Amino acid sequence: MNQNIWLGRTDGEELLYHRVFQRVQEINNYDLVSTNDFVLHGFAVDEGVKRNKGRVGARHAPDVIRKNMANFPVILPDFSMLDFGNITCDDENLEKTQNELAEKVAKVLNKGGKSIVLGGGHELTYAHYSGIRKAFPDKKIGIINIDAHFDNRKPEDEVGASSGTGFWQIAQEENNHTLHIGIQRNSNTLKLFDTAHHLSMKYILADELFFENLPSVYERITELTESVDVLYLTVCMDVFNASIAPGVSAAAYNGLFTDAAFMHFYKHILKSPKLIALDVAEVNPQFDIQERTSRLAASLVNEWFMI
Repeated sequence: MNQNIWLGRTDGEELLYHRVFQRVQEINNYDLVSTNDFVLHGFAVDEGVKRNKGRVGARHAPDVIRKNMANFPVILPDFSMLDFGNITCDDENLEKTQNELAEKVAKVLNKGGKSIVLGGGHELTYAHYSGIRKAFPDKKIGIINIDAHFDNRKPEDEVGASSGTGFWQIAQEENNHTLHIGIQRNSNTLKLFDTAHHLSMKYILADELFFENLPSVYERITELTESVDVLYLTVCMDVFNASIAPGVSAAAYNGLFTDAAFMHFYKHILKSPKLIALDVAEVNPQFDIQERTSRLAASLVNEWFMI
């Protein structure tokens, strides 16, 4: 185990004292994955952010997020997490790296594990989805994307896939079963809204996410989850207000807060028995302040461990 990352306060070795770092096993054998294990991969890649003309640095995030996950208390007695380390992209071949993650995710899901990926840029979405598709070729995959952006740009021929093309790529392969929560009008051009409509991408604007509107938000989430076989949740950290998530590729002055309204619908998603995969993307430690963004990303992942 990497003693520089999985560290925390040790109050005792009995189960009631345990924190996350005491339940993590760093391994490289997928045969050891058991049903309902949480299985972690780091996607230490921001080649897609670079291609999308964003602020690079997200490739440094996975280990920082791990460090901020380590000291959370274990709530459920049967909690277990396997850490398979980081995937990197040292040759600028993003497509090869995405396929590498997809292959590993498929192995996890075929063994009954629950997939967690720590980004890295949001180019991980297409990779994570591809792994789910490899594992479940005949199932209907639903995706909830908590994000300020649609990420539905058509790849440019001379550039290729990027952090902004994932949902366009997914839509080319199958009917769209996606719900995008937190979309900002000031972060997407009319062309991107038009593309979303043409691709049948359902969305909830950031302006609609307030407590009194939760019944409508719940209804939209339930409508998606009931129509699919398995569910994948991806969270782009640039959806949050810059005061709580300053360390991202594209900071949002009017982004979301993790207030009561947010946590209500977020936990509603996590409680779905169809949820098999979760990732957090676009944490950029180079621009973070006191590791606020990494801590928030770690906290959002940890919420799944308590359901």
